[in-house]
Amino acid sequence: MIQKVVDAKVPENKEKGIDAMTASVSVNYAETIEEAVEMYGADAILTNAFANWRVTVQSNIRGALKRGEAIESIQARLADSKMGVAATGGKTDPVQGFLAVFQSATPEKQAEMLADLKKRAAK
Repeated sequence: MIQKVVDAKVPENKEKGIDAMTASVSVNYAETIEEAVEMYGADAILTNAFANWRVTVQSNIRGALKRGEAIESIQARLADSKMGVAATGGKTDPVQGFLAVFQSATPEKQAEMLADLKKRAAK
């Protein structure tokens, strides 16, 4: 077991009256998987690992959707993904990318996007 220092920062938020803060805490880390299982138990390690991996996969899916990647393409690319191994980027259809951004935009932003599209189409 080794001790590691974990730092955390809270940025200033004047609107909420929050000052910038930092803190450092020393925590015990296992040096091997066997030591981790002994310290925390296999169930805790797997639960935490899969929870973090799920967030990573969800982030990948959200990014792909925002880029306009088709759901079928996302499924094919991520079906065999492995925890701890970076997923490869998908191919983006520019029209689908524009539509994905447009659908998630505010009405004001959508109006700007349409105006820009009309200008470009008139050229």
